[in-house]
Amino acid sequence: MYRGDVARLEVFLAHPGGPFFRKKDLGAWTIPKGLAEPNEDLEEAAKREFAEEIGLPVEGELIELGHIVQKGGKRVYAWAFSGDAPPDFVPTSNSFELEWPPRSGKRRSFPEVDQARFFTLDEARQKLNPAQVPFLDRLLSRLGPTAR
Repeated sequence: MYRGDVARLEVFLAHPGGPFFRKKDLGAWTIPKGLAEPNEDLEEAAKREFAEEIGLPVEGELIELGHIVQKGGKRVYAWAFSGDAPPDFVPTSNSFELEWPPRSGKRRSFPEVDQARFFTLDEARQKLNPAQVPFLDRLLSRLGPTAR
């Protein structure tokens, strides 16, 4: 999701929940994303995953941003859309279970996303998983030369 005009474009990023990412910031944020179900259309999966991870619907026209391959080999497809979130927004994501602390035998539940908010493009380039930074350039390119 993005908002603003070409002079003040902002993008909406999510911070992964759970103990591994709790103290990580730069390079740890991500576009809201997830896995497609078998035979699910990738664009429909992107809409569903955004709603599940963030708690907001995807509305309006989607802009295809292609795909990247992350460090671990995961292929990520992305779309963008113009939208906004309330000023006091808190994500309402799905949760996952994890043995925590490690080797304790205890399972705890954590939110998939513990924070989500808008960043300027300069901020987003620092916060975003480095493999996903090309999505920012692709968004600028798709929005037109005046967005640069």
